[in-house]
Amino acid sequence: MYLKEGRSLVLKVPKSPKPPPFFVLNTAKTSAPLLKESDVLNRLNHEPDLALAMDFFKSVANSGAFNHTPSTYSSMIHRLAGEGHIHGVQYLLHNMKLCGFRCSEDLFVSVLNSYRRVGWAEEALKMFYRIGEFGCKPTVRIYNHVLDALLSENKFNMINPVYTNMKRDGLVPNLFTYNVLLKALCKNDRVDKARMLLVEMSDRGCSPDAVSYTTIVSSLCKRGRVDEARALTVGFEPVLPVYNALVNGMCKECRVQEAFGLLDEMADKGIDPNVVTYSTVISSLADIGCVNLSLAVLAKMLVKGCDPNVHTFTSLIKGLFLEERVHEALDLWDLVISEGFEPNVVAYSTLIHGLCSTRNMDKAVSVAHDMQRNGCSPNVAIYSTLINGFAKAGDLFGASEMWNNMMSCGCHPNVVVYTCMVDVLCRNSMFKRAYFLIENMNAEGCPPNTVTFNTLIKGLCGSGNIEWALKALDEMRRYSCLPNITTYNELLDGLFKMNRFKEAFGLIREIKESEMALNLVTYNTILNGCCHAGFPEKALQLVGKMLVEGEKPDAITKNTVIYAYCKQGRVRTAIQLFERIGMLDKWHPDVMTYTSLIWGICNSVSLEEAIVYLQKMVSEEVSPNIATWNVLVRCFFNTLGHLGPIHILDDILGKFATGRRICFCFQREGSLTPLSPAIQIHGAKTFHSCNLRRFGAIHLPISEVHILCVYDRVELLLSLIPQYPLLNSLLTTAVHITISYRIFNLTNTLKMAFVPSKDDKRLVSNLVMAVANGNIIFLVLLEN
Repeated sequence: MYLKEGRSLVLKVPKSPKPPPFFVLNTAKTSAPLLKESDVLNRLNHEPDLALAMDFFKSVANSGAFNHTPSTYSSMIHRLAGEGHIHGVQYLLHNMKLCGFRCSEDLFVSVLNSYRRVGWAEEALKMFYRIGEFGCKPTVRIYNHVLDALLSENKFNMINPVYTNMKRDGLVPNLFTYNVLLKALCKNDRVDKARMLLVEMSDRGCSPDAVSYTTIVSSLCKRGRVDEARALTVGFEPVLPVYNALVNGMCKECRVQEAFGLLDEMADKGIDPNVVTYSTVISSLADIGCVNLSLAVLAKMLVKGCDPNVHTFTSLIKGLFLEERVHEALDLWDLVISEGFEPNVVAYSTLIHGLCSTRNMDKAVSVAHDMQRNGCSPNVAIYSTLINGFAKAGDLFGASEMWNNMMSCGCHPNVVVYTCMVDVLCRNSMFKRAYFLIENMNAEGCPPNTVTFNTLIKGLCGSGNIEWALKALDEMRRYSCLPNITTYNELLDGLFKMNRFKEAFGLIREIKESEMALNLVTYNTILNGCCHAGFPEKALQLVGKMLVEGEKPDAITKNTVIYAYCKQGRVRTAIQLFERIGMLDKWHPDVMTYTSLIWGICNSVSLEEAIVYLQKMVSEEVSPNIATWNVLVRCFFNTLGHLGPIHILDDILGKFATGRRICFCFQREGSLTPLSPAIQIHGAKTFHSCNLRRFGAIHLPISEVHILCVYDRVELLLSLIPQYPLLNSLLTTAVHITISYRIFNLTNTLKMAFVPSKDDKRLVSNLVMAVANGNIIFLVLLEN
């Protein structure tokens, strides 16, 4: 852990604008100036070095060679204002006042702009209120620049009083004034007031221009009011910035088709889209997973002669990573570098985030090193992305190394970085160090937030440390962090998994008492917990409450309800719900749905009906997983009794000398279908009307035409079918049952051998049998 020194954010401002020595001028007038005003102005305006220009300005005054005029003062002040030398500007203005020179409108505007450039809007306002001291009167132009300076720093509360003073002085606002006011209203989230001001402009004979409409259209689009913005454009001829704002608004709402319609409209009106227009569309397409279409837009952009920029390529790279097309994203990045583009922090951040999200941490770290070598230092967001990537992979060493690199570069961690480190420590079960890190956050001036504690609680609950997690909940209040619904979701999940149902239901009551709104995750967690606690009827009641409160169930909710009905033995109700939801909600059942339903049918109905739903599952292209097969195999063996699996295993392995075999043969499924290998079990017996052929042919991509499995060649068969769950489940289950049954018999034999008898003569035979059995077991193990 690195210790960092605190840094004061309070900037010390000099009490008086006392200038440096080179600003001290001799303001006494000389009787006979040696230089002409034009010569001095020429030197001041054309000297490229500001310091040399100021030296000249000072030297001619102090030597008595020239008495400065309003023009020379104005020239020097303009130059100082342009470079942001505020103290020099203030001092020369003071000298002008001492000399009795009046400040012109142009000069005062230049002074106000210099304040705006350095972010001193309030100082600009103070200077404006002293305008009379410099022999200058307020004009509309000067008011406009004061308003613009205040707007640049979002000083909305100061803008209206200045505007009121302007009208009180009898000055009529012009188009520039109204545009500044429109921007101020829109930035202050008062778009409706801005629209009213737009009407007022027209009523006062000041027609809005493209800037006016663009300001309001952009603001409406940013707030999701795209249709209102579109309607507003009917009243004027839209220009390129307006179209860009509309395209951006449409794309943010995923209305890409309408965005393309705007591009066509632009073409009809002879307005050529620029790089901003195309980049906006490309970014939107990439975000919704249409990278191929975004590449087509890029091609059109190039055909139209519009050159892409770094933002364009960054959007494409982001989209490729979202589709996990990592190699294409890296190829595009190499192309960007080879074409001479200089990536910015956003481009590097996008690439690193994509690599981390696709678990390419080594490459992500390499890109971060390249970034540093190219003079673009990683910021705290990039470091947090890298540490989070290592955290998701559980790589404590990588996360710690990145943390130390960040501290060495002087980049101080924020709460996101700390939270990522807490996450990786919890994933490595280092909860004490995670808690110590949280305590250290306060000392470092970066207090933990609710997300930090949620991360700790999630890790503790996942490892079964419920008591510690509940203590962490109390600690949150000590740090003034209020628990949110995510906090309670993690605690509920942990309590239910540890079968601490009483405490879980107590926590649910606490949530209700706090009047905290439950989300979908909360409902699903409680539903699942009720089912595992043996209260499926409560789970079904909760679903009713969930619907009443307007929470729309998702796939997890529906699967849990079906499982609850099956656990209650109400399989027919589960089947009806399954069919009804599928018709009404356009819901596509997944493997969890079918597995729960098949489990219920196997337990309460019959294997034959379960096979019907297995076939339905396959017909809907839902692949059964190992859990599905295990349910079916268990049901199959339950119908056979304990001897059935033994006979099946013997039959499959060809123990008996009846020539039974497993062979791989080729079968033709149709004239246009190529030959496909299929496995068939020859000579399979039927037990209680259950035949292995009911499970269908299992297709295996192998080149062998046929394999004969004889006795003691189990490993050969199992090595060929690791990827085929049905046959693997059959064999594994049969082997387990067979071994268990035979060990049971062996145990009984050993018990009979080792239990002492009252007959002392029997004791010797017992010992002999024990030694013999021990040798047999040793030889069998040695052979294996």
